[in-house]
Amino acid sequence: MISTMHIKNIGIIEDLTVEFNNGFNVLTGETGAGKTLIIDSLGVISGDRFSREMIRKGESYSLVELNLFLPNNEKSIDGSIVVSREIYDNGRNTCKINGRLVTVNELKEFMSNVIDIHGQNDNQVLMKKQEHVKYLDNFIGDEIINLKLKYFELFNCYNSIKKELKKNYGDEKEKQRKLDLLKYQLGEINEADLKLEEEEELSEFHNVMKNSEKIFTNLSEIEQNLSSNAIEAINNSIRCFEKIENLGEKYQIKLTELKNIYYEIQELSRDVSDMNEELIFDEEKRNEVEKRLDLIYSLKRKYGNSIEEILEYKRKIDEEIFNIENCEEHNNELKRQLNELEIEMNEICVKMNNLRQKYSNILSESINKELSDLEMPNAKFLVSIDFNTENEFNENGLNEVEFLISTNIGDDAKSLVKIASGGEISRIMLAIKTVLAKSDKMPILIFDEIDTGISGKAAKSVGEKIKIIAQNHQVLCVTHQPSIAAKGDYNYYINKKVKNGKTITDIKLLNEQEVINEIARISSGDITISSLNHAKELRRAG
Repeated sequence: MISTMHIKNIGIIEDLTVEFNNGFNVLTGETGAGKTLIIDSLGVISGDRFSREMIRKGESYSLVELNLFLPNNEKSIDGSIVVSREIYDNGRNTCKINGRLVTVNELKEFMSNVIDIHGQNDNQVLMKKQEHVKYLDNFIGDEIINLKLKYFELFNCYNSIKKELKKNYGDEKEKQRKLDLLKYQLGEINEADLKLEEEEELSEFHNVMKNSEKIFTNLSEIEQNLSSNAIEAINNSIRCFEKIENLGEKYQIKLTELKNIYYEIQELSRDVSDMNEELIFDEEKRNEVEKRLDLIYSLKRKYGNSIEEILEYKRKIDEEIFNIENCEEHNNELKRQLNELEIEMNEICVKMNNLRQKYSNILSESINKELSDLEMPNAKFLVSIDFNTENEFNENGLNEVEFLISTNIGDDAKSLVKIASGGEISRIMLAIKTVLAKSDKMPILIFDEIDTGISGKAAKSVGEKIKIIAQNHQVLCVTHQPSIAAKGDYNYYINKKVKNGKTITDIKLLNEQEVINEIARISSGDITISSLNHAKELRRAG
């Protein structure tokens, strides 16, 4: 269960901390006081998308933090788990589970097994036929989940092979067109006969050729300076040292050093001379190099950013040409694999269909019982299942599942999405949630204005139904109905007030007298003797 919730800087919520309890927690308050923001905050901590507009004006981040008590959860040591999500105005998220940083997806996956939020969007989901199979499978539970995991693995492989078959040039003209293009590209690369290191070598040679005059001029000057000036000057210095070398060891040492320098400069002078002799400008060779470089640049524009990438592209072309020229054999192998997958998938689909057929009747009966309790005694809910091996495989197998209902005696069952009213949809969804709650392990259920479109006895029945659910789950319920609020084990009042010139949301756990006052307020809009008496009656009945 949620033991503590902390919200900071979301909408008009500045800094709010509230302690919830096990059982039926009811949230009421004036319109615009922040009830929806609290539910939205639970969505945020559950990994839902977050809009920057939700960040409180003037602040740079929002924070939602929950202290959960989940004694049977593997992430729990003493039963307590702290989850938090901090979102900044630059879009950055910081999510943590027990102090460990996690991604938004990891947070979402964890919370998907902790909190189930039912709001108006869920009613809209119920109106989508393609979602109905998910409700049925959730009711069936582990028996079908294990089959679906195996099926989905095969289904992904099946789609991958179908995609490969589709691109394998089944059209003869397309196949030939592609083959001609690939062979042209291969021929162009092969004809170039590229070598991995040649571009660098050619570029260096071309650079020398382009600057040959400049190089020749400077090398000639260097050679002249060394031979005419440096060597002659050092030679004269050596003769001077030789005249005084017997006058001290230090002169002998310097003479030796100078002679070594003399020999090194002589060697350097010869090297420079050799460089100049090697520098023979060859216009024809330069043209060949430029032509080769142009070819390499042209191929790089078409097939890669380097010779290495071009050769890798060539390898892929070779492979694709082989596949096209041998595609019939390859396609036959793919079709064989596809056929084996279809047989295995069909076997799983039959098993899933048998389970769905079996449990569809149980689900229908269970929901009809709940609808009767929810003031829809004449409604007949039916789970329709179609199974056809000629259908295309989809992510749920070969079944088409649709919820049908007749709301009046004598009427034929028709598509739920066509005939149910808003109030009926709310009760049907609650009936489904009630049935699923008896079998699922979701510890926390959130109901956001489940009472939309209902009143009177129907609202009273909804309250009773949620009360039953709360016996095995922690329930948080936002409501405007006095008969639902009267069923609460713990009632919280949400209001807004002005603090330091800014509007903020406040929440308070009500004592018994305050609960009666609040029920009276939402019953008639004012607290009167009459509304107080009515509130006491509702509370006693709860």
